[in-house]
Amino acid sequence: MTERAPKGSGTRSTRDLILDAAERRFAERGFAGVSVREIASDAGLKNQASLYHHFRNKKALYEAVLTRGITPIIDTVAAGDLEADPSHDALDRIVDYLADHPHLPRLIQRAGLDDNKHLRNSVTKLLQPLYTEGLSVLAGTGEHWEESEMPHLAAGLYHLIFGYFANATLLEAVLPENPRSAAAVARQRRFLKTAVARLLGSASGERPAAAKAGKKKDGTRAA
Repeated sequence: MTERAPKGSGTRSTRDLILDAAERRFAERGFAGVSVREIASDAGLKNQASLYHHFRNKKALYEAVLTRGITPIIDTVAAGDLEADPSHDALDRIVDYLADHPHLPRLIQRAGLDDNKHLRNSVTKLLQPLYTEGLSVLAGTGEHWEESEMPHLAAGLYHLIFGYFANATLLEAVLPENPRSAAAVARQRRFLKTAVARLLGSASGERPAAAKAGKKKDGTRAA
């Protein structure tokens, strides 16, 4: 018997509704802090047994959530051409994706914090391709960086891009504007393009001449 989808779910499959609910819950409380019963209830299932028709166990569900979230990002990174243009629209697509999937950055952050030996191998297996693909892309932009610095550059770019969204709740407490608002995300997008371009040594990331002229040699503003 097919479970009835919650109102407003459109034509989304039961499997997708389960993944949506699990992504929210795992992002909020991590793997150990969430029960299958809670996820099943959020997904509109009559009982948790129904969930097991789609996923073998809680670990399989967790892996499926991470895989669904991370795969499009890996594909976008692989398709990007940072060497030719660090402000390539791949960065736009990643920002759009993270803005549309607000729980995913926190989920990935939580995945790194979960101290569970049964999850460690799964998380490594799922996140390693993202790191590897990122290093591969950066290898073509290494003119200004030593090979030994590339892992640090990759980690820095990851935190620069994902950290804003992963910590949006914290930022909301200290910023004058909701960091998830369209205007705030647009400003973050512009900042990311400039920051990534500068980190990768692109001329497009240099300060405008007017901004440079407005500073003295000691870094203070001109009168």
